Amino acid sequence: MAGKTAKEAKTYKGKSLKPGGGGRFQKLKDELMSEGKSAESAEAIAAAVGRKKYGKAKFQKMAAKSRKKAK
Repeated sequence: MAGKTAKEAKTYKGKSLKPGGGGRFQKLKDELMSEGKSAESAEAIAAAVGRKKYGKAKFQKMAAKSRKKAK
């Protein structure tokens, strides 16, 4: 069988698509940029969508975790 196994995490540009993994944020940002939005504008829109979906506290916690991981 050539497909992925059920245990392999799906990724987007090396980032997990699970909540908090950063892949969903990056994918939305890239989609917005392909529509002609600037990088800063696309990030702001994606962050607003994330805050609306997860709430301010949880979204900020995920963002902080991502910033720590990037160092």
